[in-house]
Amino acid sequence: MSKERPEGRERERAAVPYDLIFGPVRSVNAFEETIERLAQAIKLGVVASGTRLPPERELVTRFQISRATLREAIRALEQAGYLEAHRGRGGGTFVIYRPSEGSEADVRRMIHQMGDRLLDVLDFRWAIELATAELAAQRIKPSDSVWLHTLVEAMRALPRSEYRQADSRFHLAIAELSASRSLVGAVTDVHMKLNDLLASFPILEASLRHSDQQHEKIVKAISSRDPKRARAAMEEHVQATANLLRGFLG
Repeated sequence: MSKERPEGRERERAAVPYDLIFGPVRSVNAFEETIERLAQAIKLGVVASGTRLPPERELVTRFQISRATLREAIRALEQAGYLEAHRGRGGGTFVIYRPSEGSEADVRRMIHQMGDRLLDVLDFRWAIELATAELAAQRIKPSDSVWLHTLVEAMRALPRSEYRQADSRFHLAIAELSASRSLVGAVTDVHMKLNDLLASFPILEASLRHSDQQHEKIVKAISSRDPKRARAAMEEHVQATANLLRGFLG
């Protein structure tokens, strides 16, 4: 029996970190963890803005929680502006969250709040993302190459407000191709830690073009099954973001 994906089957091959985020809730604080998991899926674009959450029955089964806990968590996210319930035919619970750009002052405040923790996260990201690119290049299949190229092309057509989430999906896709569940979890975790900060950055057209070029280099290297070149391309990309953030630290 096939597993249902949000908004139908294989929405951009939505398995990216789908099975991790929508896996069994292990914490004794099931309500809080369920909110965290759903917020992760929304912020990282695993369930994109405008799409419907998976059916209640599926979420209860995947999370292994009660319907009451799930409904309470969804209600909390509705109140927080992440979700909206639609009644009637074609109804359901839809994602309405859209990340908003902050000011330079907001960015500086968030960076200084993170302090040394930000440097640690950036080091961790450098280590795991280079490893995922290298492994993905070793393990990629022809159909995966088509998928990656499709993701990159789709990003070029997106409005700026949706770019950051698409960028996260791209990195999570590469992690999935590494075929390492632990690396997928690590990449998901590091993108969640940086998500609010990166989402607050003003997005400039020149930055988008540069990022698109770097993504293309990464995809070409991985598709060519060239681990060394894939690692180098990912290092250039990750380092560019790290340099930008470190610049704000002064």
